[in-house]
Amino acid sequence: MNPIQIVDANDPRIAAYRDIRERDLVGRQGLFVAEGKVVLNVLLWAAEKYEVQSVLVLDSRLAGLEAALGKAPSTVPIYTAGAAVMDAVAGFHIHRGILAIGRPRMMPAASALLQSLPRRALVLVLVGISNHDNMGSIFRNAAAFGAAAVFIDPTCCDPLYRKSIRVSVGGVFRVPFARFDGTASFANSLIDHGFHPVALSPRGTTDIREIANEERTALFLGTEGDGLPESVLSAMQTARISIAADFDSLNVAATSAIALHRLSEDDFNSRVAARSSSAP
Repeated sequence: MNPIQIVDANDPRIAAYRDIRERDLVGRQGLFVAEGKVVLNVLLWAAEKYEVQSVLVLDSRLAGLEAALGKAPSTVPIYTAGAAVMDAVAGFHIHRGILAIGRPRMMPAASALLQSLPRRALVLVLVGISNHDNMGSIFRNAAAFGAAAVFIDPTCCDPLYRKSIRVSVGGVFRVPFARFDGTASFANSLIDHGFHPVALSPRGTTDIREIANEERTALFLGTEGDGLPESVLSAMQTARISIAADFDSLNVAATSAIALHRLSEDDFNSRVAARSSSAP
C-alpha cells in the first residue's frame, strides 16, 4: 500500500469524490460511492462483481485500514487527506473518514440470475420501493437472513445509490440483484423455476407464521402506502404479519425482516451455505 497524499481539494485525481450529495441527484455514469470501513471491507470481498477504482481515506483512519486495503489490487490508488480537505471535496463533513469509488463489473439480467440460483433459495421481489433508506434496509435484512437474490421492478430506486449502500452496511454487495420488466410475467418465470410466490400485504389471507417453508420461495414486497398491485395479490398466495388491530401497518423494511426470519428459520444454515461459502 502506497498512499497518495492529497493537499488540494481541487486535485483532479479525486474529482470523482467532489460534491457527493449533488452527484447523488444527477448520477455518476455507472459509478457508485461506498462509505465506511465495514462497507469497504464487503466491497473488496465482492471484487469479482464490483471494481474498486480508488479509495479516499482520512489521514487519521489509514492505520486502522491496512488489513482491509491489503485486499485491494495494487493498481487501486489509495488517497489520503486531512479533515478540512476531505470535507471540502465531499461538500459536507465525512465523519466516517472512508470513501471509495466503485463500478459494477457486470449487472446480470433477471433471467440469468434466476437460472443461477441454488436448489434451496429464498428470494425477494420488490415492486415500487422508491425510498433509499427502505431499499438499503431490505438489502441488509436480505444479507442477514440468507436471501439468495433480490429482484427489483423498473419503479424501484437504485440499490447502488450512496444512501442505499450505506444503510445496507454493504448488504447490496453481498446479495446479487437484477431488474425485471413486468411483474406478472416475472412471477410466472419464478413459478416455472420452481418458486412458490408469496405476496406480503396487511390484508393477506394467511398469517406469515403459517406459511409453509418451501424449498424455493419468492417473497413479494410492495411500496409504502399502496402496497402491491391488486393484480399481484390476486395471482398468488398472500400473507400478513399480525399487528395491533388499532394500528395501521409496519414499515416495509421491518416487514421484510420479520418475513425473512420466519421463512429462513427452519433451514437458515443451509440457505446461507448455498448462497455463499466465503463471506467477510
